[in-house]
Amino acid sequence: MNPTLTTRMANLRARMAATRTDLVVIGPSSHMLYLADLSPHGDERPVLLMVSPSYAGLLMPALNVDSARQHTDLPFFPWADADGPHAALEALLDASGVPRISPSIVLDETMRADFALLVIDALPGAHRRFTQDTVGYLRSRKDADEYDALKRSAVLNDAAMAAGFAALRPGITEREVAAAIRAFYKAHGATTEFCSVCFGPNGAFPHHHTGDTQLKPGDAVLIDTGARIHGYPSDMTRVGFLGSAPEGFGQIHSILDRAVDAAIKAARPGVRASDVDKAARDVITAAGYGPNFLHRTGHGLGIDIHETPYITATSDTVLEDGMVFSIEPGIYLQGQFGLRLEEIVIIRNGMAEVLSEMPRTAVVGG
Repeated sequence: MNPTLTTRMANLRARMAATRTDLVVIGPSSHMLYLADLSPHGDERPVLLMVSPSYAGLLMPALNVDSARQHTDLPFFPWADADGPHAALEALLDASGVPRISPSIVLDETMRADFALLVIDALPGAHRRFTQDTVGYLRSRKDADEYDALKRSAVLNDAAMAAGFAALRPGITEREVAAAIRAFYKAHGATTEFCSVCFGPNGAFPHHHTGDTQLKPGDAVLIDTGARIHGYPSDMTRVGFLGSAPEGFGQIHSILDRAVDAAIKAARPGVRASDVDKAARDVITAAGYGPNFLHRTGHGLGIDIHETPYITATSDTVLEDGMVFSIEPGIYLQGQFGLRLEEIVIIRNGMAEVLSEMPRTAVVGG
């Protein structure tokens, strides 16, 4: 096992000891990628990584064993379609040494329900919870290598965003601008995670689906885009307009810029995530647009685009060094335009460090 994975497994076992956990069970997911560098073929055939204080092994369909062996040296407990997974699962549970009476187990919240029920049926009376205080806890605190990968991804995304705004011209469609951004990613070895391009009133829909709307002079433009490179993604939103800004654009942009700054200043080790949300929300509410801020202030970013910590009004998560998350307040004016400014930050050296190097200044197209 490579040194990073060895460290992660040791850290997981330390968390298991701290939380009195007998067994962690992970399905094909980003959790499995994080712990074992393994992303097996996912279908209805059960695949499970099981980690106990003294053992780690994989339940694996026999037809996938040879392919998966290229990526991990963990022991496999293979099963054939003709036999089913039950005997192999029992052998893996025996090898793990998990107590069969009332064990404390952690289940991957992202795994298929039938995989989870297979484990629950094999361990009647188990006390079950999800990964928030074990794998999730560890993943929310990025190490130096993860920081470097996220930083490189963010800087690449800066250039992709600039390429998207450079493509603006009268008559171009949202879809064509998105294609220019996707082409930039591909040319630089990245894969597109998502790309939302919103012209004019479409920006007032926080999750607008990029379409064939054509750009007109005076339209506001919102671009929210991200790609994956070196295994880690980016995520950023910037806004601008074609030719001249629509009425009220400058005021809304200024409010959002101040809200982002307030949240960045509030984000420190020991601060609750809800206090960061409040810092952004208070700026917008004081300006009279509280009802137009329709969503949470942010979400964690790591292997997944959305992961812990979540920056919401109800989150009691206490921020710690290594946590990475978005700060993305928005104001949405139906029938006019919507603006959102988004930064990804990491709690580092006692403060929130912004990963992007692109200014939040509105971009003038055309």
